[in-house]
Amino acid sequence: MTGQAPIRVLCVDDHVLLREGIAAIVGAEADLELVAQASTGREAIQQFRQHRPDVTLMDLRLPDMSGIDTIIAIRSEFPEARLIVLTTFDGDVEIQRALEAGARGYLLKTVPPKDLVHGIRQVHGGRKSIPTEVVAQLAEHLSDETLTDRELDVLSRLGDGNRNRDIAEQLSISEETVKVHMKHIMEKLGATDRTQALAIAMRRGFIRL
Repeated sequence: MTGQAPIRVLCVDDHVLLREGIAAIVGAEADLELVAQASTGREAIQQFRQHRPDVTLMDLRLPDMSGIDTIIAIRSEFPEARLIVLTTFDGDVEIQRALEAGARGYLLKTVPPKDLVHGIRQVHGGRKSIPTEVVAQLAEHLSDETLTDRELDVLSRLGDGNRNRDIAEQLSISEETVKVHMKHIMEKLGATDRTQALAIAMRRGFIRL
């Protein structure tokens, strides 16, 4: 790598300890340089504008806006931006949304440092960095029916502790319609009851409570 400029990295995460860990990993590599850090989505956009990093590591959970919305915002302004999601969440819906938003990589925070460094180099080189376990998670649900916006709305309100009657009132629909939505949700998720439907939806990343 002698003579080449280092790969400039931006790290976005609201946990100081993780950012410091990333700084140590990146700092130990001669061909990598951490140029900036951010703890919120808005700060990430501002830091990206200021530093124009080669690769950005992006958490999905940020205090002000989601990592996916942050990716969309950055890529709408900088279409060539190369971003890697670095998260604890391995739900297939979450992965799909991140890749559709334009992420070039999807790494879990349990990844060994050498694999993180390899992922940064891969994405900088124009390739994607998606580990086999993440690909397998996507493939497992490839043929599954997705939930409609209304079904997601019903499910989210159920997760907030609302009963069918409450959900019906909030959405200005009949209680019978809510029951029909719940039936479709359980069929699509392969759940036997509402509690299991919520657990599956959270695990796969359809909703967050």
